Amino acid sequence: MLATFMYGAGDVRVETVPDPTLKNSTDAIVRTVRSCVCGSDLHPYHSMENSGEGSPMGHELIAVVEEVGSDVTTVKPGDFVIVPFAFSDNTCVFCREGFQTSCVHGGWYGSAETGGLQADLARIPLADGSLVKVPDLDPATADEGMLASLLTLSDVYLTGYHAAHMGHVEPGKTVTVIGDGAVGLSAVLAAQQLGAERIILMGRHTARTDLGVAFGATDVVAERGEDGIARVMDLTDGEGAHIVLEAVGHMPAYEQAHGIVRPGGIISRVGVPQYEEAGIGFGSLFGKNARLAGGPAPVRAYIEAAIPQVMSGAINPGRVFDRTISLTDVPAGYRAMDSRAALKVMVTV
Repeated sequence: MLATFMYGAGDVRVETVPDPTLKNSTDAIVRTVRSCVCGSDLHPYHSMENSGEGSPMGHELIAVVEEVGSDVTTVKPGDFVIVPFAFSDNTCVFCREGFQTSCVHGGWYGSAETGGLQADLARIPLADGSLVKVPDLDPATADEGMLASLLTLSDVYLTGYHAAHMGHVEPGKTVTVIGDGAVGLSAVLAAQQLGAERIILMGRHTARTDLGVAFGATDVVAERGEDGIARVMDLTDGEGAHIVLEAVGHMPAYEQAHGIVRPGGIISRVGVPQYEEAGIGFGSLFGKNARLAGGPAPVRAYIEAAIPQVMSGAINPGRVFDRTISLTDVPAGYRAMDSRAALKVMVTV
């Protein structure tokens, strides 16, 4: 089969490797219907040290089950499934509390043991807890828009939803979203779904912010840094936003967030932090009685409720995909996202 590996910054290759096999009785083997490149994949694309051994890439997937282990009971060969970006048993104490990304038996794709999901086939550990069947849909006849939206439920849309959920977005609230990437735009859509009264999108790429407006943004702020903070404060009559959804992961975005959150407000972060320290002292969070929330999105907790929304057409988060490529062209997909020629790239096999 073909699979994607990264050997260093900017060095992505698609290689022929052996097909995966069942290693445990709780595994499943799935065949890719659609995968994609994530904005978080660009972090190692910028910074990974050169290595003689490639790192398997990809963690977002919709697929058809090919084979299951003897202890798998919830899915069977032929089922069309969504694969969350983290695997989990969905039964441990943290899974039961809705935080499957902290599963005591779970883990992440992208290692030599688990492989990556930008590939023809994948081995899914803990298949009963990880895979979610899509009912009454044949991927061979489904339209591309439906497949794209279902693919966002493996990560990007539900990561944006997690930001809004952890920020306690509700009617009457003013929400500011920092970042016009696919997760930021998904956070706008989620905030709109949860009833936010006003949604300010901070982004400077017009094609993206136009989609943000279509998703529900009421205002767009192109300025950054102190100028961006001043603009948001002006829009909110000097009060700031009740909730700030930070979807970038870099320190300047976090500094913007604590500059615009209002007293008593919440900053909810889902951009993978590219820093180890963040301002939490009197001049940022403490002095405002503001709270810091967010983290790796437990999308498994939200998928089953989101599938009917997608299938009914109530939401169409797949609009974040603006380029489709074949698996062999994945290196070009990374380049397109890195140069901002593409917002989010979907991969077909």
